[in-house]
Amino acid sequence: MVNDRSDIEKTVNHWISTSDQDYKTMIHLYKSKDFHWALFIGHIVIERLLKAKIVEVTKAHAPFIHDLRRLAKLTSIDFEDMHLEWFDTITTFNLNARYDSYK
Repeated sequence: MVNDRSDIEKTVNHWISTSDQDYKTMIHLYKSKDFHWALFIGHIVIERLLKAKIVEVTKAHAPFIHDLRRLAKLTSIDFEDMHLEWFDTITTFNLNARYDSYK
């Protein structure tokens, strides 16, 4: 459990600000046509935003997982099935990029 409202706000703001920084990096990678790494960082951008929402909703630290669908289900957001499928695709790509032997 995050200790108090101030800690919750700090934690949420941390996830959002680091996501914003990573988004800028993703855009630079995309513009340089380094699409593989842009997609990899894009996963991290989404993951951090979902974790910000989890902290906001649960008042507890977000779990140490990377699965976007699992994280999405912990938020109060009612995602459409299409978006959950995208989360699965993005997560699978990220696992393949992160762990070559996983392929």
